[in-house]
Amino acid sequence: MIKLLKKMKMREWIMTILCAVFVLAQIFFDLSLPDYMSDLTMMVETKGSQGAEIMKTGMSMMGCALASAVLCVLAGYLAAKVAAGLCYTVRDDLFNKVAGLGQQEMNQFSVPSLINRTTNDITQVQMLVALGLQVLIKSPVTAIWAIIKIVSKSLVLSEITAGFVVSLMTLMIVIMVIVVPRFKRVQKLTDNINRIARENLTGINVVHAFNAEDFQNKKFDGANNILMNTQLFNQRAFAVLMPAMTLALNGLALVIFWVGAALLNNIPAAQQAARVAMFSNIVVFCTYATYVVTSLAMLVVIFMFLPAAQVSADRINEVLSAGSSIHEGKTGSAPETGTVEFRNVSFRYPDSGINELSGISFRAEKGQTVAIIGATGSGKTTLISLIARFYDAAEGEVLVDGVNVKDYTFEALYNRLGYIMQKAVLFSGDIRGNVCFGQKAGMFTDQDVNDAIEAAQASEFVQSQPKGTGAEVDQAGVNFSGGQKQRLSIARALARNPEILVFDDSFSALDYKTDAKLRAALNEKEHDTTKIIVAQRISTIRHADKIIVLDNGMIAGTGTHEELLNTCAVYREIAMSQMSAEELTA
Repeated sequence: MIKLLKKMKMREWIMTILCAVFVLAQIFFDLSLPDYMSDLTMMVETKGSQGAEIMKTGMSMMGCALASAVLCVLAGYLAAKVAAGLCYTVRDDLFNKVAGLGQQEMNQFSVPSLINRTTNDITQVQMLVALGLQVLIKSPVTAIWAIIKIVSKSLVLSEITAGFVVSLMTLMIVIMVIVVPRFKRVQKLTDNINRIARENLTGINVVHAFNAEDFQNKKFDGANNILMNTQLFNQRAFAVLMPAMTLALNGLALVIFWVGAALLNNIPAAQQAARVAMFSNIVVFCTYATYVVTSLAMLVVIFMFLPAAQVSADRINEVLSAGSSIHEGKTGSAPETGTVEFRNVSFRYPDSGINELSGISFRAEKGQTVAIIGATGSGKTTLISLIARFYDAAEGEVLVDGVNVKDYTFEALYNRLGYIMQKAVLFSGDIRGNVCFGQKAGMFTDQDVNDAIEAAQASEFVQSQPKGTGAEVDQAGVNFSGGQKQRLSIARALARNPEILVFDDSFSALDYKTDAKLRAALNEKEHDTTKIIVAQRISTIRHADKIIVLDNGMIAGTGTHEELLNTCAVYREIAMSQMSAEELTA
């Protein structure tokens, strides 16, 4: 929690100091009331007291109460502003940190967990800061100040109050020791609930198609019951505290008056002034003792939030302090243009002792089309992900324009690449916003957008939209078909006018006619652009300048379509499974 508090800006620190000053002033006025009450009691019980003096004391009490109320409102306002400002900064830092994480760290934390940390965990911290900024100052100061005041009133009654306080503190400590470890479990169980809910919502059509609603409900109910039972245990433990506080508050008042009555009876009736003074002290003592127990009660409320907030703060700091496996280089320039080269590259996923790729070497020259094909799981997507540095090679070098990708600044590397994912990703907004995506979005003209859409063979369905490129895109592009989303993703890459286009099986959702037209448009309009194409269809890659065949993470053959038919058994097997002998030689 302390690490997060250090993120407060100067403005928040100033408001925090003002809030503390207001809280201390409020305590002063609150603790002045019993003194006025004592004076008022003495006046009422003393013969000859003037009504004007009684009225003046009463008005002073009213002024203290009004001042305390105003200061309480001001302190609450400032505390809320500090909490909101802090969490704005933390949320911004967390989002930026997540945006810069490598694929390895994303897999380590998981998407549902990162969403929870950005939303629920930050909310927990905000609630604690908003409440705690006042209570953590007010409660201990009030309690200590009140204790100092009551000690001078009666030693016997002070000992009784101390006994109640020690008993309550012991109960609080025991409950905290039991509950705190379970709050860590609650956050992990919440992540699990989030994961199951996301899976169910993302795959809702599959759930309906397989009539698996009951199956999914049972899965969710199982996770939900575990979370509920854990939270019930925590809340039941905390439920003991408030009744204990109420019992202590009322019991303490009862004992004080009971013992005070005995002390009062021990004073002879002839000593009227002493009896009045004792009665006044008992009333004031009870008020101060109530302040002490009430302060503890307020701390209990904070302690109910503190364990969850501390766990949330730890989870947030875990992300903020996480190192990235991908480190930015410093190079922005390169000696070549449009080249990609793999030099004896091997790669294995983290925590895996088996290479996913082994000894990969090839070179793509400027303007060439290099295709990569192979069976499912042969490492095609893994190979091209090394070009964009989603992962770094374990051995060997991946070079773009003659420079190791590890040496580039991120901006310099990604400005050279147009990467089209295997799964088309669109963002909520409109078509133009999705095509003009990234830091250079403001530099695109309408002509640039239209040219990219036309080259991607998306003009027909874009122009059919009532608003054209201003047509709305729902979250994840659910209002477009798979082929339409893929073409818009391709248009987004083309609009950047990159040196190198990387297609990760990006033609799979297109029909053969659209596939052929798109490849023809790429050859015509992007003839100087290097194209790296991962594909499953032989028809998509048969005219490539170079075809690389992968088999179990190794290169099984390299050459043109005709050469591989004669020299590579793996390629020939894939080709013959898709096309007839006449089509292959046509």
